[in-house]
Amino acid sequence: YDDPGVQGVTCYISRAKTGGVKGALGLAEDKSEASIACRQVGPISVPKPIKAQEEIFSERTSLIFKRLRIVRMVDAKRHALVYLTYSDRVIEGSPQNSVTAVPVDAATPLPLR
Repeated sequence: YDDPGVQGVTCYISRAKTGGVKGALGLAEDKSEASIACRQVGPISVPKPIKAQEEIFSERTSLIFKRLRIVRMVDAKRHALVYLTYSDRVIEGSPQNSVTAVPVDAATPLPLR
């Protein structure tokens, strides 16, 4: 998924998905397991000011309640973008969140709103 507020950054997500008939029909609960890797795929630019912490992606992972979310955080001190993926409702087991960071060249402004 391309970051909608930051040009040149793409995030790759891997998540547990239930198969079988229930999974195909969307009736099964997927586990709260996800992995994220965000990478610079071109010149990084921030055309408009971004929030210091902002949800940039959300996808339903169960019929009613559970969602997989991706949050972008700006680490201004280290001039980096930090991405976190998590599930907002644990059904089975413990949540397995994942975090990744993309360093941004010091000459590239990171305007915050």
